[in-house]
Amino acid sequence: MTTSTSPLRVLVWGENRHEQLEPKIAEIYPTGMHNTIREGIEEHSERQVSVTTATLDDPEHGLTEEVLRNTDVLVWWGHAAHAEVEDAVVERVHRHVLAGMGLVVLHSGHWSKIFQKLMGTSCTLRWRSEEDREIVWTVDPTHPIAKGIPHPFIIPQQEMYGEFFDIPAPDEIVFLSTFSGGEVFRSGCTFRRGFGKIFFFSPGDQDYPVYYHDDVRKVIANGVAWAETVRPERTDPVLLRYETEDFYNGQGYRGALAR
Repeated sequence: MTTSTSPLRVLVWGENRHEQLEPKIAEIYPTGMHNTIREGIEEHSERQVSVTTATLDDPEHGLTEEVLRNTDVLVWWGHAAHAEVEDAVVERVHRHVLAGMGLVVLHSGHWSKIFQKLMGTSCTLRWRSEEDREIVWTVDPTHPIAKGIPHPFIIPQQEMYGEFFDIPAPDEIVFLSTFSGGEVFRSGCTFRRGFGKIFFFSPGDQDYPVYYHDDVRKVIANGVAWAETVRPERTDPVLLRYETEDFYNGQGYRGALAR
């Protein structure tokens, strides 16, 4: 884990398929969305950060055990190739989140294997793929993720996401979005799973330059800072047996009939 004086270690994971296959999107994001997101985090973070990137086509999707062990917060963007993410890698990321790695899930990452596994639901929603205007309203202005964010802020070009959004009740709703068709959407939500903190933030369709928007970049940077788990070390939640009045020396569980 990092200390208060060391950089926050952030890994931006991007699918990086649209940028390779669609000239329009490559023109908007010539170095890939993952690098644009990385630059936004570096630009808007209030503390020192060390931000690296990985993509779907990297060996083990760039999410090896060693990489995850040295990542404080993972930022995830996926859309067209969720099914190509190996289940073994999903299990690895899931284990690290439960042990304390932060996770920021962006836009259509709502349908990623890792987000569905952490939520335990389908994570489906209403959507409309048209150039729309999104107004992002701050529901919780005292939340750290909302620090320095205008109320509201406007994204002039965006895909519509609307309710019903099939997720468990969030721990906190930070942002709510509205669209020209009257739709509303819980666009900024937090969750806790095990020792890990999760922030879902929906703005960011690949067809539009959303990740250059200063307020979107600031929200993501704030979300990364919030998602850090402050613990002495990353450990899995475990079941331990404690003797009466011994508060510190738990014994490993060996089964209901073990003595």
